Amino acid sequence: MSRWVGTGGIEVECIVLNGRQTLRVTWAGGRNRYIVAYCRTIRELSRHVDLADLVEVVTLPRR
Repeated sequence: MSRWVGTGGIEVECIVLNGRQTLRVTWAGGRNRYIVAYCRTIRELSRHVDLADLVEVVTLPRR
């Protein structure tokens, strides 16, 4: 599963929702994580997040 993080606690995950690939935007506020939006296109995502601030989170395999 792909995941990106941005400034201010923003996180973007690629998920499957109702059989369609969707980008879920969440925000961490204190101890809780809140859903900001579900986006189907990069254009929709850019309304909620500055795309230049996103950094992909890469999980390295364990030895």
